[in-house]
Amino acid sequence: MASKLTIRDIARLAGVSTTTVSRVLNQKPDVDPLTREHILQIIAEHSFVPSVNASGLAGRSRLLGVMVPSFTWPFVAEILSGIAEGMKDTPYELILYSMSETTREHDESKVIDRILTTQLTAGVLAVFPGHLSKQIIRLRTSNLPVVMIDDQEQIPSVPWIGADNMHGAYMAVLHLLQLGHRRIAHIQGPTQYLCTQERYRGYCKALQEFGLKPTPELVLTGDFLEGTGYQAGDQLLSLPEDQRPTAIFAASDLMAYGVFKAAAEHGLQVPQDLALIGFDDIKSSALVRPALTTVRQPFFEMGRLGTSLLISTLHAAQSTPVPWRVVAENPDDDSNQCIQLETSLIVRDSCGVSLSFTNTISGSTAS
Repeated sequence: MASKLTIRDIARLAGVSTTTVSRVLNQKPDVDPLTREHILQIIAEHSFVPSVNASGLAGRSRLLGVMVPSFTWPFVAEILSGIAEGMKDTPYELILYSMSETTREHDESKVIDRILTTQLTAGVLAVFPGHLSKQIIRLRTSNLPVVMIDDQEQIPSVPWIGADNMHGAYMAVLHLLQLGHRRIAHIQGPTQYLCTQERYRGYCKALQEFGLKPTPELVLTGDFLEGTGYQAGDQLLSLPEDQRPTAIFAASDLMAYGVFKAAAEHGLQVPQDLALIGFDDIKSSALVRPALTTVRQPFFEMGRLGTSLLISTLHAAQSTPVPWRVVAENPDDDSNQCIQLETSLIVRDSCGVSLSFTNTISGSTAS
């Protein structure tokens, strides 16, 4: 049924004229943004495939698709703000595709089919695609330009932008070691994720510099969410006192929040009895008490530079000059361009260092 729809049908469903639908399909500027979004939503819902010849879409798409995970993730809004900044002063507009962890594989495939068959988007930004990697490969092999933003794994031939997870973790654990801690536990994320592996490597590197080795019972696995942080924290703090960690490095702020709860239930105070560091620096981490020391990821910059990289890729493919300034962070211009952005250690109160201001310790190894 969807393949038989016409522009007139879309206009009827949207409650607008066929001229308005045609102007949206042709990326004309004089359409109310809310009306445009409503029409594009209906087009997506009905898998409407416009006639390229009839609508004049060939070679003229000015829409960028953005595949995002759940909007409840605390840093998605910051990434989208960066994407919006990267699109400023360009002729492009956004169309969003929400792809949560609970999305079924069949539904994921339908979304990818819609992207490929409608040809509405000139390129796609994939934000934390994770389990969608197979679908990303489908887009890439169909010659649709794709840029991934901080995924859990790198896909050959797909440009990628992320944070320097290893150095961020190294700075966090080094800070704890410099404060005198030696029994430092680590609550890592899912072990199949690239960022989890990199943060664990940073943890190990800092320990090794002080002549220490990771203690197996002090390294537990969570899923980046508060619940598993609480469970891991409870397990760690249930160890005998001479084996219990004096500090915990959690691979996400949300897991660190779970440790706060576990510590309270064990009658321990942060930072008096337990030092705690997270990773991400989501906004609420400055507001919890004690304020959480954490590693800041540059989410806004990921979105901004990811957009610039995608747009420059589009214009390179079309052999046309880019009519606005694009920031080039990596001098290498190949099909597997990877950009790592600097992370920063934000020192607050949860490690026992009471500061009257936020102290930022920066540093990264670019690649």
